[in-house]
Amino acid sequence: MTFASVIDAISDTPLVDLSRICQQVQLDGRILAKLDYLLPGFSKKDRAAKSIIEMARTDGTLTQGQTVVELTSGNMGTGLAIVCGIMGHPFVAVMSAGNSVERARMMRALGAEVIIVPQAPGSKPGEVSGADLALVDEAAQKVTAERGAFRADQFGHLGNPIAHSTGTGPEIWEQSGGAVTAFCDFAGSGGTLAGAAAFFAPHGVRCYAIEPEGARAMAGEVVDTPDHPIQGGGYAMADLTHMNGVPLAGHLSVSGNTARDCARLLARSEGIFAGYSAGANLAGAIELLRGPERGGCVAIVICDSGLKYLSTDLWE
Repeated sequence: MTFASVIDAISDTPLVDLSRICQQVQLDGRILAKLDYLLPGFSKKDRAAKSIIEMARTDGTLTQGQTVVELTSGNMGTGLAIVCGIMGHPFVAVMSAGNSVERARMMRALGAEVIIVPQAPGSKPGEVSGADLALVDEAAQKVTAERGAFRADQFGHLGNPIAHSTGTGPEIWEQSGGAVTAFCDFAGSGGTLAGAAAFFAPHGVRCYAIEPEGARAMAGEVVDTPDHPIQGGGYAMADLTHMNGVPLAGHLSVSGNTARDCARLLARSEGIFAGYSAGANLAGAIELLRGPERGGCVAIVICDSGLKYLSTDLWE
């Protein structure tokens, strides 16, 4: 099969049965991993980037040649750099200094302009908090206004969850032969979880949100530990637009250490070289199969590549 551009390759990633891990940690049930780290930008955010830009061009909110601006931890920015570069839109990524340097380098290599925003006072390098994200959003708003740009707005644009209600969810369901009984995801913008849940709910699949230990704002808990190493999510935001009205079966939590350990387990046991959030998703699936989803089949997304974390403490 030949594609007109790499944009057409943003779909249909493999679904892998993590049977080795399930046997190793003695689980009653199955974990199916959707390998979105194999997408062109090495992350699931390629789906949202493609969907948002295509929708905006169709409805006229993004005009020919207009600049696109978005805040990013690096993954959404990489996807937008790819899509915008092919479709003829200059792209400006606005990112916190707390994110790994690999992400900024990759975006620049793909033609993006990258603006790095200093972290909030007291924030730790390598750990992006809600306060850091607020500073990035402020900078993104300023750049958007100054350049008359289109703001991709992954936290608000419907193209984000639609990418997963029409892509990720249906693909998992078809590839699994309808075997999935539960789905869990580490929430950043909430687009993947909301979109997948919109598809899965009518099929009786129970969906769970994963948040960092000590920063479970979506679960309604007091946030006492906003800093954590799981980049790309867990911003302690209780009011994610995409999650409004989404039916959840429950809320899970994972520590940074557990996410790290599970990412390493994915690499060493299954040959899946992924990042922190994929480790968090595996941890959530393991918790479910040891608890309310015992004996079931839990689907997760492998969100991004471990190559984006070589400068962090994820890899020894």
